[in-house]
Amino acid sequence: MSSDIKVDYLVDSGIVQTLKRAQDEKDFTCVENLLKDLSRGNPDAVIELSNDDWMKDPDVQLPPAVLVGLWSLEYKQELTSPLCIAAAQGFTECLVYLLEHGAHPNLSAGGKAALHEACTNNNTECAELLLEHGADPNQLTEDGLAPLHMCTTPQSLRCAKALVRHGANVDIATEEEEDTPLLIAARHGLPNHAQLFLRYGARINHISSSGETALGAACLEAQQKLGEDQDDQHLQVCRLLLRYGANVNQADNEQRTPLHKAARNVQISLVQLLLDYGADINAIDYNGCTPLSNVLQNAILRQDWQPDTVVQTLLNHGSIKVWPQALLKVLTACAAAPKTVEILFNSYTLVPVTYRWVEAIPEDIFK
Repeated sequence: MSSDIKVDYLVDSGIVQTLKRAQDEKDFTCVENLLKDLSRGNPDAVIELSNDDWMKDPDVQLPPAVLVGLWSLEYKQELTSPLCIAAAQGFTECLVYLLEHGAHPNLSAGGKAALHEACTNNNTECAELLLEHGADPNQLTEDGLAPLHMCTTPQSLRCAKALVRHGANVDIATEEEEDTPLLIAARHGLPNHAQLFLRYGARINHISSSGETALGAACLEAQQKLGEDQDDQHLQVCRLLLRYGANVNQADNEQRTPLHKAARNVQISLVQLLLDYGADINAIDYNGCTPLSNVLQNAILRQDWQPDTVVQTLLNHGSIKVWPQALLKVLTACAAAPKTVEILFNSYTLVPVTYRWVEAIPEDIFK
């Protein structure tokens, strides 16, 4: 894409090097003045960046293996424009100057337009200015992302609101994964974003290319520990989605339901919420696992999340138990989580104990 674009200022030109130094020294007044100078002859001037992409992220460094020649690095020309730099840095006054002097709001020299940069960096004033000057709220990047897909932090809510006010499509999907803004908001635990998109008519049960839904994405990323004071953001998103009619049993391409994911992450509040909305407690994924199996698989790694409470809840709601002949395998895998093992084993009226059980328990746990 960038190879077909005429570059006005190459990376080794004096003004680009001066711009880099000003950026490194955080002399933002100098940066703004240089951007204005760059645009005087051509408001849509195209600038070549150095390979570390310093204009967009001064902290980016090449991997050491590349630097010592262990990996080959295919050269890719990195391009940008004064408008994109101003939007990314939040230089509102400079952005106004550039727009008033004819900069095209939808120029995408390096695969992203200025509006993408503004939204990525939560620069709401810049986003609003660009939209007021005709920026396309649904323009896609070279990678197939729209500005709404860039709104992935709580601080980006105002950008998202500005975008939908100016006609952004709340159901626009990424080109590769087919993720919608609602699914992305759910994945990042952004209840206010999700509420905004739903209010503007977002499809609640959209399915991505991997078979994921917004509810499934939220359950997959939920990480709340039992006893933490704050209400988990992913739990809030799930409550909202379920109230709006999300399909509680929609499985992904691996046949994992939201309950499988919540159980695997040992999320007791989320597990209870899903069960309250009719989640299939005995759904089986492509690996033959039920939600109960998923808890047991992660019991050792997530003891601080108190997996015994999730096991007890699933059993209380009618989960199929582990086949008795497989209990030795459970004991071997979960011996370091004795509370979880106790809850599971107490659910049986008769357990086939053998001498191998003692051998399966580590000595420090047995004591």
